Amino acid sequence: MKEDTPMTFLRLGRWAILILLATVSLGNAADPLTPAQKDAVREVVRDYLINNPEVLIDALQAYQARAAEETQKQQQAALSQFREQLERDPTSPVVGAANGDVTIVEFLDYRCTYCKKVFPAVQELLKNDGNIRYVVKEFPILSPESVVAAKAALAVWRKTPAKYMAFHTALMTARGTLSDTRILEIAGEVGLDAKAVGAAMKDPEINAALAKNHELAQSLNIQGTPAFVVGGRLVPGAVGVDALRELVAAARKG
Repeated sequence: MKEDTPMTFLRLGRWAILILLATVSLGNAADPLTPAQKDAVREVVRDYLINNPEVLIDALQAYQARAAEETQKQQQAALSQFREQLERDPTSPVVGAANGDVTIVEFLDYRCTYCKKVFPAVQELLKNDGNIRYVVKEFPILSPESVVAAKAALAVWRKTPAKYMAFHTALMTARGTLSDTRILEIAGEVGLDAKAVGAAMKDPEINAALAKNHELAQSLNIQGTPAFVVGGRLVPGAVGVDALRELVAAARKG
């Protein structure tokens, strides 16, 4: 590099500046810059960034965009890889149309305020669209009560699947704490044998099912509830019925 490096450097574009700065900072043994030249370049870069802070903002936004794009690609690959487990795992409760043309998968927690908030939207959609399979992934992450409720729900699904939706609805609409006692009371209120539910909750296969759901969520980078998977799209957070309808319509179009 010539001795007039600092003057040449000033005329470089924003990205070239950042690239060269990174190169100088690395201190590569093959770098032909002398210590004095490096100091001069750093001073020019410092002055440039102070006077043009939008360069850093542009770089950060570009990095975030690339990172988001990469995350989305990885997520789509994972959704494809784990589609069978998402939609057809026999340990996961299924309601709605058994042979529906669109499957909605929801990861939920019975102590999640947002899951409770979105529950009416899901029910409205199932009621008005008779061609949807709805798969529940019990994903207790918020509290010990969440775990107990999820175990109870899976126990009901295993032993009395016809009563699952009534029990699920009662848990989603329950207010206050969900202690062991209260959960079994709710089971009795919807016509279940509370003692039988309590005994079924101890089945090791229920713990295995919950562990599998957690592993699946980790593979899909799902970190909270609710989270929906519809037609190969992962949508985190509480969404309204109109948004759900749009997702279903898009899935039907392919």
